[in-house]
Amino acid sequence: MQRIAFQLTLREGAEAAYDASHRAVWPEMLELLTRAGIREYSIFRRDRLLVLYMHVEDFEKSWSIVESDPVNTRWQAAMAPYFEPAAGLLAGERFRMMREVFYLA
Repeated sequence: MQRIAFQLTLREGAEAAYDASHRAVWPEMLELLTRAGIREYSIFRRDRLLVLYMHVEDFEKSWSIVESDPVNTRWQAAMAPYFEPAAGLLAGERFRMMREVFYLA
């Protein structure tokens, strides 16, 4: 099982709306994430910085399932106004991925 973490940045002033959206994630979006094999998915926020963390067998495979689903297309359209454009992506990255340097089980 992979432990994956990545960063996103909210636009100024989007914090409250973003939090509210995640108190009421659509049931069909939750089902899609589960069906794609994503487990223990958490989002942490400090001011405008988001750190997203999940357990998944194969991130690329799971995220490909999520990306190709119309439910995700609708969810991303609803969430897009909250995010700043992703800057500093490395070649082939979807998100600003974080590398694990320590883990205590």
